[in-house]
Amino acid sequence: MIVVKVGGSLYDHPRLGPGLRAFLDSLGEPVLLVPGGGSFADAVRKLDALHHLSEGASHWLALHAMNLAGEFLKRLGISATILNAVEFESELPHSWNVTSDSIAARAAVIFSATRLILLKSIDIPLGTSWAEAAERGWVDPHFPTLVETANLTVEAINFRRVLSGGSLHPALAATLPLG
Repeated sequence: MIVVKVGGSLYDHPRLGPGLRAFLDSLGEPVLLVPGGGSFADAVRKLDALHHLSEGASHWLALHAMNLAGEFLKRLGISATILNAVEFESELPHSWNVTSDSIAARAAVIFSATRLILLKSIDIPLGTSWAEAAERGWVDPHFPTLVETANLTVEAINFRRVLSGGSLHPALAATLPLG
């Protein structure tokens, strides 16, 4: 199985549906899709900032936001299995330092995935450590902790570029070191 995390920053791209379907079909293995929260989770962040919700309350609302994003992806014709973030027992901290990146990494570990693919709207340069990627805000702060100990191949793809007409050339898929 391959775990594919779809960044919420991609939800505004008009070619997301057909592009994501083609990409998932090209993988040739069963896929567990983890939807990023995107603007759905951003709404929770705004409400948290305004109303000072507890970390637990914000966490559960953000998981519901991920599920709403999953429903959105289904409406785009995505037929892959989509993680139910509310029902997933991830045992991760309840904080904004844990986003769908870490949830996808945890799912990949729990389900013994052969690969974790992060579909992003940015390039993560080859050779960048996950710790540096977290410092730059390209993955969440908890993500490096999870992948340091996992025997997992992690790839980050600038899928916005692919959707905008770029190819899925290996240079677009940055396989980063695990440390």
